[in-house]
Amino acid sequence: MKAIKSNTNNIALPAIIAGLYVAISLVLAPLSFGAVQLRFAEMFNHLAAFNKRYIYALILGCLIVNMFSPLGIIDVVVGTLGTAIGTTLTYVLTRKATKNLTRYIIATLCQIPGVFLVALELTMINKIPFLLTFGSVLIGEFLSMAVGAVVIQLLTTRIDFVNGRRK
Repeated sequence: MKAIKSNTNNIALPAIIAGLYVAISLVLAPLSFGAVQLRFAEMFNHLAAFNKRYIYALILGCLIVNMFSPLGIIDVVVGTLGTAIGTTLTYVLTRKATKNLTRYIIATLCQIPGVFLVALELTMINKIPFLLTFGSVLIGEFLSMAVGAVVIQLLTTRIDFVNGRRK
């Protein structure tokens, strides 16, 4: 199959990823929000290491999900900013990476600024200790990214995420 070049496919693929991010986060909403959170849809952040088109998808997905946050508009702004920073860093820092394991490690570490912002937001709004909040959000993020690395790696046997085509 040829690489995705049409405008339709360039819109459809990120839309599917954004939709999956929203669906997974909202189905698992009790785990997706709060000081102790495990937002499994964060696994898709690894995709930013393969192509910048996924940055937009992840930002959109996060923005939509955070509209349902119990914290309100502040979570839309702060959470979405965290995703924008993490996925952009992932894309920039993995551009020369040739091994997927390297991409996954870098992508996981690039989520730390977003975790910091979310922990800061939760600390300020809920008046809870920052280090405990940062630690719990970081553990949840790392678990999501670990699961995501396995899932994305399995999918790379069938999908070329760089060029947006089936193998």
